[in-house]
Amino acid sequence: MVPIESPYLVPFDGSFRVAGAPTCPPDGGPDEDALEDALDASVDRLRELQRMLYADDRFAVLLVFQAMDAGGKDGTIRHLTTGVNPAGFQVSSFKQPSAEELEHDFLWRCTRRLPERGRIGIFNRSHYEEVLVVRVHPEYLESQDLPELPDDLGLLWRDRYASIADWEGHLARSGTIVLKFWLNVSRTEQRRRFLARIERPEKNWKFSLADIEERRLWDAYMDAYEEALAATSRPWAPWYAIPADDKDFMRATVADIVVRRLESLGLAYPEPSARALEELEIGRRELEAEG
Repeated sequence: MVPIESPYLVPFDGSFRVAGAPTCPPDGGPDEDALEDALDASVDRLRELQRMLYADDRFAVLLVFQAMDAGGKDGTIRHLTTGVNPAGFQVSSFKQPSAEELEHDFLWRCTRRLPERGRIGIFNRSHYEEVLVVRVHPEYLESQDLPELPDDLGLLWRDRYASIADWEGHLARSGTIVLKFWLNVSRTEQRRRFLARIERPEKNWKFSLADIEERRLWDAYMDAYEEALAATSRPWAPWYAIPADDKDFMRATVADIVVRRLESLGLAYPEPSARALEELEIGRRELEAEG
């Protein structure tokens, strides 16, 4: 399985480092108008590919989005799916686990939301919360009632990375195309976006003091992202660390990768059988006779 090439593809050898992942577009890149045109073209193409994916009915597609607060997940998902048949998409957001979810293994709640063949599923946050937020806040493990916790929690995270990689490998072997996007926003840009949420009344609802509390743990989150991405980027379920300080660049880049991956599947509308062709001809003659 050959992943879609990109300068933002997280390598499969465990060498990924957050410090080496850019948060800004490359110098000399397309301007805002060109990026908007590129996004529009990708969304138009995605609309066509989604219809073919549904008709082909061999593959499901799972898009995973992770980011720090104000990283741009919601806007990217909204722009990616604009104008595309909503029946072909299902978006799932994963926040604090419910009591029922805590009674199951950590992958259960995401397994329940997997897309069926012919559809595109989008995870706004995902199973990776269990090695990101829970790693930064290990006190959350108390509510999970695990049978045993190692003294060295590093062993727990490594076990969870292995479980995630195995699960995603199983999905890939079963026909689910897995693409994972870390929207890599800088601390400086997050600050600017938080201030905009405070200063603009129509954005006040998006801000909480809890966002500031999590921001204080920035370095711990970067360590968690670095280890999780390095441990779980695989050819069959690659991570892409997308620069997220420029929203237009981020959205156009994500859309381009998604479209190219779908194009690589060789999707096609099914050829009608001889019997179906006969029925089409019968239907055509009857309709023409009405005229």
